[in-house]
Amino acid sequence: MNVFTNFDPQTASVVGFGVRCLLISTEAQNGTIARKLAGLGCRVETCDEVYSGLDRVIDDPADYELVVIDCDSAGGLALGQRAHALLKVTERCIPMMLIAKDCVAQTFPMNRYEPTLLRAPLSSVSLRVGFEHVMQERMLMARVI
Repeated sequence: MNVFTNFDPQTASVVGFGVRCLLISTEAQNGTIARKLAGLGCRVETCDEVYSGLDRVIDDPADYELVVIDCDSAGGLALGQRAHALLKVTERCIPMMLIAKDCVAQTFPMNRYEPTLLRAPLSSVSLRVGFEHVMQERMLMARVI
């Protein structure tokens, strides 16, 4: 499945196709979140520990386009927010989604330097809305090209 955005009735742009995504979670490579991200068109790579995942993001020359942290399996929402703060200090602006049961309200910040918070258990609809929100710059670039 590919995600399309339709700004006008004459054209549509592919959004999710080929997005390189790092999923930090202890669930298996073919777990629920990984399957849903792959269904949106992401090339999903998994890592089961937050700090080794951050190391991969910082040191990888090919650059990840999205980081998703399953906070419930990776150490909690506070650790996910700490991971975001550490990544922000390195001045790497990579869209990030944090998924947690502790999330009181889902947030979709307008500041691209802040993470999108999604409530667990994750539904396909909330993941798609969060994905389209964090990838909005990619949508705009696809429209320009």
